[in-house]
Amino acid sequence: MHYIIAEKGTTAKKIAAILSEGKAKERKIGSVNAHEFDEKVVAGLSGHVFRLDFPTTYNNWSRINPEKLIDAKIVHIALKKTIVKALEQIAKNADAVTIATDYDREGELIGVEALRIIKKTNPDVNVDRMRYSAITEKDIKDSFATRSEVDYSLASSAEARGIIDLIWGAALTRFISLSANRLGEEFLSVGRVQSPTLALLVDKEKEIRKFVPRKYWELDAKLKTEKGEIFEVRYKTGKIWDEEEAEGIKSRIEAAHEGTVCAVKMRSRTEKPPTPFDTTSFIRAASNMGYTPKRAMNIAEGLYLQGLISYHRTDNTTYPDTLDLKALVNLFHEHEEFGDYVRLLSKKKRLKPTAGKKKTTDHPPIHPVSTASQGKMGKPEWKIYELVVRRFLATLSDAAKWEDTDVKVDIAGEILEAKGRRLKSEGFLAIYPYQKKEEVPIPELKEGEKAQIVQIELVGKETKPPKRISQAGLIKKMEELGLGTKSTRHEIVGKLYERAYVEDNPAKPTEKAIALIDSLEKYATLITKPEMTQKLEMEMDDIKEGKRAKKDVADDSRNMLRGVFKEMTLNKGEIAKSLKDAMRGGMTVGTCPECGSGLFLATSQRGKRFVGCQNYPTCDFSLPMPKSGRVVVTTDTCDKHPSLFKLKIMKKGMKRPWDFGCPYCNFLQWKEKSGERDNNQNRNCDGTIQK
Repeated sequence: MHYIIAEKGTTAKKIAAILSEGKAKERKIGSVNAHEFDEKVVAGLSGHVFRLDFPTTYNNWSRINPEKLIDAKIVHIALKKTIVKALEQIAKNADAVTIATDYDREGELIGVEALRIIKKTNPDVNVDRMRYSAITEKDIKDSFATRSEVDYSLASSAEARGIIDLIWGAALTRFISLSANRLGEEFLSVGRVQSPTLALLVDKEKEIRKFVPRKYWELDAKLKTEKGEIFEVRYKTGKIWDEEEAEGIKSRIEAAHEGTVCAVKMRSRTEKPPTPFDTTSFIRAASNMGYTPKRAMNIAEGLYLQGLISYHRTDNTTYPDTLDLKALVNLFHEHEEFGDYVRLLSKKKRLKPTAGKKKTTDHPPIHPVSTASQGKMGKPEWKIYELVVRRFLATLSDAAKWEDTDVKVDIAGEILEAKGRRLKSEGFLAIYPYQKKEEVPIPELKEGEKAQIVQIELVGKETKPPKRISQAGLIKKMEELGLGTKSTRHEIVGKLYERAYVEDNPAKPTEKAIALIDSLEKYATLITKPEMTQKLEMEMDDIKEGKRAKKDVADDSRNMLRGVFKEMTLNKGEIAKSLKDAMRGGMTVGTCPECGSGLFLATSQRGKRFVGCQNYPTCDFSLPMPKSGRVVVTTDTCDKHPSLFKLKIMKKGMKRPWDFGCPYCNFLQWKEKSGERDNNQNRNCDGTIQK
């Protein structure tokens, strides 16, 4: 029997339907759904078969020195015993096995995990690999017809990353959490990729806090041409830093009443179409539409599994020569949404796509592979699908052409400027509305023409602090610094939010995160810098290319970690002391109703959680909180206490979060039931009632 192993059950079903021309019959392999036809069986896994962990003897954080984890044995633990049993059953009567998991590092490792179980029982089974970038009839049939060898080096590079991340994450997290006496659900997570990523946000936050605004003035005016047309001008320097100088300029201009157009310059400008989507540019575009990276990737995965778009994890920004662009365009020739534009595009003699700087051979850039109707999809799915289609069509389109006009007006020797822009040819902007095409009209003016002052205004302003980094911007920065991979960056960003290190978007680090990074930057600098991760990522690429062995790279990382522990151990007392701030700082949950300062989620030295005021001890307003569960701050505010956000609490085993609601209302309800009177002075700083 020939078995084909897919990464998921949904993929297995689609592959079977395509290869069998819809004739596959469902069957069970143990409790796993499979699909049989022509002496072939397609079965789906549930992602990874195993997870990496330490033996159970290392489970007690308090009794095991975290440094011992560096050299501890690593074991493979089955995620689903039903999957393991099914693979063992497959092994008993398999003549051939084809791995058909996603073609990337993790997908290759998942396939190898399955093969390890199969080969343990059937070491002589014939093994090969399907590689595809879209779940379409052509891609699946072509990949099955041209099967190749399993890439064990690629799988080893993924496994090396798992080993390294486990060792670094577990050892550092335990050391820091034990030093800060933060165990259980309140532990302080530290990671090889997570911590330098968090440091980027903390460093930006420090930059914002250190920022000192500087006053400046802008002089704007409205002028009227000889034909009676009104247009706006601004003083040539934009910002005027001295108020007295600004007032003087304004007075001279006002006294003149009119000015003369002294220069008119017009130029044509070409706006090139965007390059094809790789994962990072896709995430950034989806973010501009309001989708978080995690949400965008989840939707994209669903579209990929439905056979609507190509594989969504790719570093490629150049279409391969083998991709039939004309055929893909013609798919949409009669589409109700894109048909009109596609029919115009099809008239081009040659489709010449744009190309980015990155060219890889694993997967093409993200592009549509089949058509879909808006009425048959959910709104989020359609929006992401539409984005991918429009981006694809835009990359094959002509450039947009603009005409820019710069005008200078001399009024009493002072120069004011106006800038206009007019769209002469839409080009790709006709199909890609995600880029601005705002025109700024300006009258046709000639040098020497007079212009009267209609209105003049001097506006005092202050310079703004640097902007926080958006989630999508953070992923772009991670890519530039070599932090994480195209498949993991959005997950790392999600973990920062889940662990209450970051809130809002753009990303704002919590006080806990700032205190943690402060401590690490002082006493374990290597953990917060990208260079260490960059080096390890390069070594994992060497594994992929067969230049280095998995064990050697893992041992290199262990030696690096020993150096980190040496530094941290020498400064253990200072680390514990500096993390006191981390024990207090948490997520912002609103504004104090008594003093107007920020309210944040905190933990007392006795381990009790409460909502406290940042103005403590001047203001001792506080509210008690449940002792366990991960707190999620929603964007909804309380009707009775509009300065406070509503909360949700996630606990292990709960299918849905507990709608805790407003913490103030919650306390008042508890007080009413218990007969206590509402007196903030009768409560301790951690929210407990004084006796």
